[in-house]
Amino acid sequence: MNHILLLFLVGGLVLLLVFTVTWLIQLRTGNAAIVDTVWSASFPLLAMIYFVLVDGYAPRQLLVLVVVCIWGFRLAFHLYARTIGHPEDVRYVALRKEWGDRQNILMLRFYYFQAVLALVLSLPFVLIMVNTTPALNYFEVIGAVVWLVAVLGESLADFQLKNFKEDLSNKGKICEDGLWYYSRHPNYFFEWLVWISYFIMALGSAWGFITIICPLAMYYFLTKVTGIVYTESQMLKSRGQAFIEYRDSTSAFIPLPKKLAVDKINN
Repeated sequence: MNHILLLFLVGGLVLLLVFTVTWLIQLRTGNAAIVDTVWSASFPLLAMIYFVLVDGYAPRQLLVLVVVCIWGFRLAFHLYARTIGHPEDVRYVALRKEWGDRQNILMLRFYYFQAVLALVLSLPFVLIMVNTTPALNYFEVIGAVVWLVAVLGESLADFQLKNFKEDLSNKGKICEDGLWYYSRHPNYFFEWLVWISYFIMALGSAWGFITIICPLAMYYFLTKVTGIVYTESQMLKSRGQAFIEYRDSTSAFIPLPKKLAVDKINN
């Protein structure tokens, strides 16, 4: 237990430094959305810290390090490309307007909240890496398979939306290409599935069951706070009736055939 606390302490101190520097950068650039990229990259950073500091079963540690780095850095680069060179995301514009003269100190508090959340969500990585039991267990194998499906699904959803937006003939339209035909937010669904995979992998380690808090927390944030609720409020303003028709015929989260989504809404 002391070892785990030490890992969290070191990880927490590193994130404190990283998010403070990120805040200073946004003071200079005026683009607070850079924190989205840093938040995604913080998970590979934590996984690397844990990997270096823990003397456990190497194949298991490498598995965690590889899956977290592939997922985290892919998402970070995707968000970076969407942020740098573009106007500040409307979410942060709205926060600045709401916070007024206190925006700088409140933005720092918001950044630190992101750092604490990232540290808490790294719990599965710690519990799996400190597991010294020889040989991978079936929870880790199943979790790795689920992770692969989730990362491929999220990457495909991002790719389909990017291609849709780059086609100038689609300006003002709603993306219903590929996975977006079956879910209004397939990227959020597969992002959540990534956290399900980490939970499954952690079940093979001591106290792994407590990591259920990670997918539960991500589900709450994605569906109730910063994800679906906010995105759809903006879509309703910009797309109007077209979005209402899309919303009423398409599953909000889990990819489902149109008919099943409509039946679910009607019932």
